[in-house]
Amino acid sequence: MSNLPKERLRVGFVGSGFIAQFHLKSMVGVRNVDVVGVYSRKAENRAHFSAMVTELGLGACKSHETLESLLRDESVDAIWILSPNYTRLDTMRTIHAEVKAGRSRVFAVACEKPLARTIAEAREMLRLAQDAGLNHGYLENQVFSTPVLRGKEIVWRRAASTTGRPYLARAAEEHSGPHEAWFWQGDKQGGGVLSDMMCHSVEVARHLLTEPGAPRKSLRVKSVNGTVANLKWTRPHYADQLKQRYGSGVDYRNHPSEDFARATVSLEDEEGNELMIEATTSWAYVGAGLRIQLELLGPEYAMEFNSLDTGLKIFMSRAVTGSEGEDLVEKQNAEQGLMPVLEDEAGIYGYTDENRHMTECFRKGETPLETFEDGLAVVEILMGLYRSAEIGETVRFPAPELEDYVPVVARHIS
Repeated sequence: MSNLPKERLRVGFVGSGFIAQFHLKSMVGVRNVDVVGVYSRKAENRAHFSAMVTELGLGACKSHETLESLLRDESVDAIWILSPNYTRLDTMRTIHAEVKAGRSRVFAVACEKPLARTIAEAREMLRLAQDAGLNHGYLENQVFSTPVLRGKEIVWRRAASTTGRPYLARAAEEHSGPHEAWFWQGDKQGGGVLSDMMCHSVEVARHLLTEPGAPRKSLRVKSVNGTVANLKWTRPHYADQLKQRYGSGVDYRNHPSEDFARATVSLEDEEGNELMIEATTSWAYVGAGLRIQLELLGPEYAMEFNSLDTGLKIFMSRAVTGSEGEDLVEKQNAEQGLMPVLEDEAGIYGYTDENRHMTECFRKGETPLETFEDGLAVVEILMGLYRSAEIGETVRFPAPELEDYVPVVARHIS
């Protein structure tokens, strides 16, 4: 756009569920932004979301009954796609059609992870954004988490500059399972925990291994090796729990998705140095809550972070009773005992800095650190891992056979 930079960016949300509310709360820490519209399928959810915007002082948010209505609202500059995985490509197609036809003034779009369920879908997401002339950002919050931002800066400035680049990144993310039914349905989500959470792990690891200021393409994926397993939720007791909680659409006795995944990714930098990523993800972890572990290792140094190793902890005895909640940490599994507390989940997990970065890039017409191209690269790695797990062999890149690949648990994608 020729009238950039804009004084303020006016954002419309597509989706009003758990992740949309997480993004919204983080916007309190972002300058030069207003949340002016929301579209989602349920009117009561939209009304609740709009009320939250008012309560947080983030603008006057209009509830839209259709996506087209949101896009045609002249007060909307950019769209945050935060709806379920199986809706994102259709959402992007509608954005593309409205912008190309001149019915929408939207000039930027950001999409929550993963960008798509398959490589074909991810390529189409990127093509549609480019064809409509939209600035685009891939919302991978762990790249912007405060320990990653600070740790990477210190390691590369002080240690890598004197003893050599880092060569091994480890990333793990695990919790006791998702909130919504569609996450557990392979066709709607695109897979299981590998699709849902490995997208975080491989991208934050790739980011940590990339020299500051260098393009992501400076690292070339050579091969991937993956393993998936069903450790907990296919056991009859737990499969029945899922059906009771979510209905017959989630049938882990007969149609499970993996609840554990392991990945090894071999890369090469521009000088031919070999680099490695080791990652694990799980929906079968029962601890205080969501646990993220990150490590970066080099010739004479190491960086470590564990999200549950918090500075603030609170102890509550058996005499302290109350309803279940997630007021101390995401995916909280208990209300008693010695509990870690994340004082600022939105900041520590990276949502605040992620949304600050996207807002400023879109407002000024600059290319974000994470774009749909990065989202596509992540999906390529994920599909390689699924294929590797299926055939029991390492998949070497480039891998043109992955272009039309669909994970086993998602093969009835429509």
